[in-house]
Amino acid sequence: MKPETAIIGSGSETAKRLEDKLAPVRKMLLACIQCGTCSGSCPNAPAMDASPRHLWRLLLTHNGEDIFRSRTFALCSMCYSCTLRCPRGLPLTDAMSLLKQVAAQENLNIYKRSIRFYQSFMESVRRHGRVREMEFMTLYFMSMKSPVIPLKFTPLGMRLMARGKVSFEFPSKGTGKLDALFKKAREIEDPS
Repeated sequence: MKPETAIIGSGSETAKRLEDKLAPVRKMLLACIQCGTCSGSCPNAPAMDASPRHLWRLLLTHNGEDIFRSRTFALCSMCYSCTLRCPRGLPLTDAMSLLKQVAAQENLNIYKRSIRFYQSFMESVRRHGRVREMEFMTLYFMSMKSPVIPLKFTPLGMRLMARGKVSFEFPSKGTGKLDALFKKAREIEDPS
């Protein structure tokens, strides 16, 4: 890993909160024997900066800072190859998913773009029952609060609109038909 600025923050309260959130993931992996089958099975391993095996080692040795400096869990495509081939039967894909959730909950700078992209996508789906591309990208660009980002995508957007692939639609509140479903999902994810 590259030595960079602090990802998590220097406050002991932040580090403690992160340790508490990583504890369930660590518990899932206590039986890991570091055989490397997960890394050998992962189709995305060549693109990762640290192998899944290395990520589990960092987790078991309480190196939260290095875990969240890595993009390994963000590149996991949830194919379950590692879980299916693990000789110990560990839920490795679920562990990767939990790491993604912790990164989103902590709103870490390194993952802000992907978190906001996902949130904008889901907001468009919640409003209309499907993604409305123009609204989705508008929500994303507004959440990024940078006037430069939309300018990078303008030529692509114009070509897509010219070919009829994206229609020009203003953001709207939508029908709200899926609000109850999204509310129930939030309750299941966070029962507190």
